[in-house]
Amino acid sequence: MRVLAIDFGTSNTVAVVRANNGPARALVFDSSPLLPSAVYLDPSGQIRTGRDAERSALHDPSRFEPNPKRRIDDGAVLLGGGEVPVAQLIAAVLRRVGEEAARHLGGVPDELRMTHPAQWGERRRAALFEAARLAGLPQPRLIAEPVAAASYYTAVLGAHLAPGRALAIYDLGGGTFDAAVVRHAGPAGFEVLAQRGLHDLGGLDFDQLLVDHLGRAYNATSNPSWQGLIAPRDAAQRRQRTVLYDDVRGAKESLSRANSADVHVPQMDISAHVTREELDGLLRPHLARTVDTLLETVAAARLAPTHLAGVFLVGGSSRIPLVASLLHNRIGVAPTTLEQPETVVAEGAAYHGGPAPTPAQRPAPVSVPPYRPVASGSPAYPTSGPPQMQQPPPPPPVYQQQPLRQQPVMHPPMVQKGPPRPPVMTGGSPKRVWYKDPRWIWAIALINIIWILCCVCLNVWADSETDPDTNPTPTTRVTQTY
Repeated sequence: MRVLAIDFGTSNTVAVVRANNGPARALVFDSSPLLPSAVYLDPSGQIRTGRDAERSALHDPSRFEPNPKRRIDDGAVLLGGGEVPVAQLIAAVLRRVGEEAARHLGGVPDELRMTHPAQWGERRRAALFEAARLAGLPQPRLIAEPVAAASYYTAVLGAHLAPGRALAIYDLGGGTFDAAVVRHAGPAGFEVLAQRGLHDLGGLDFDQLLVDHLGRAYNATSNPSWQGLIAPRDAAQRRQRTVLYDDVRGAKESLSRANSADVHVPQMDISAHVTREELDGLLRPHLARTVDTLLETVAAARLAPTHLAGVFLVGGSSRIPLVASLLHNRIGVAPTTLEQPETVVAEGAAYHGGPAPTPAQRPAPVSVPPYRPVASGSPAYPTSGPPQMQQPPPPPPVYQQQPLRQQPVMHPPMVQKGPPRPPVMTGGSPKRVWYKDPRWIWAIALINIIWILCCVCLNVWADSETDPDTNPTPTTRVTQTY
């Protein structure tokens, strides 16, 4: 059976396909697994999607909607002087995904799975059904996002979650933050015990915080060049604004791996130097809100943090090192994430209720030690420690995880009695240690015999010097000088 799983997000849409219970593959749009959820209504009535929509918006922003998911309760959106139903905007994105999926699968998928926030009601879910119908796709099977993430945690990562145990999902995406506690209900699958969210916080808001930080430095005298970047009035200024925000986003992502980054400010021809310490200072109060929300969610599930089987980080913004540090310090549980957490929900939906991938198809989770500020040039994470899972090789980042892959059997070392022995030096061919080589043993014995003979001879000579029979005392002649 050919399965298409879609995670329609606020900022980006991710889709994966799976054929005949094989491995899931993420669809690629413009060389990226992330398809911007943005739409643009051109004058001919055609709806452009993804990066095509973002480029077209430079000419006429009134026809552009960057986040259709946020408008799902509005029913319709005003674009270019006319109203367009939200379901039709979502359908344009789904149609783009369906075309790419058909190219990979060789036809229309047999089953469509779509994810949604756990708190969505019947009216919002109905909009997804309508959008799938307008896109010419099969009627979707809807799966709550935290349930899909938990399916990835167990099916793809191979982590053991015993029936009755609970897993916390920390989902920090581009536009929203969602927290949920999911319990393994045995054969029935997963059930959501509690969920909370912050709909005004995400990676886009972090980008704006960094832009505002730059503005406080370069707009102290109401610089008209900076004002043109923040409030563009023509297509040229809108292009420069897009360049600024793209560079700010790239610097933010770079600061997850390095201690500093430069942001090019167009029109002013300035390279602004930003450090991780500055970014942490900007984000700390906002990320603390997400941790508070997760703790409220755990309390609403009537659990203590120590009762959780783990905390799973989902969403691209969860890569920020400060996220893991705050969670570990406040909750006491080491979080777990992947190198690419954006695809977790869609891929988990593809495996939900089906056979798990083979061990060779499973990715390695990253076990992230608590983040600590470091000096320039030194690693951002400790080089030693007891994380249970590690990704070979890094990049950095995700947090403590139960063993997922079958490890080779390691026999315990032999306990050595007595004083420690010198280490065995290995080279091109095996060598015998010196204390087992007979030539060394005979050489040392001969040296000891010679030493003993020398000592005996010295003692005999000393005795002969002091014996009065063999060495009488000589007469001393005293010479008097006048």
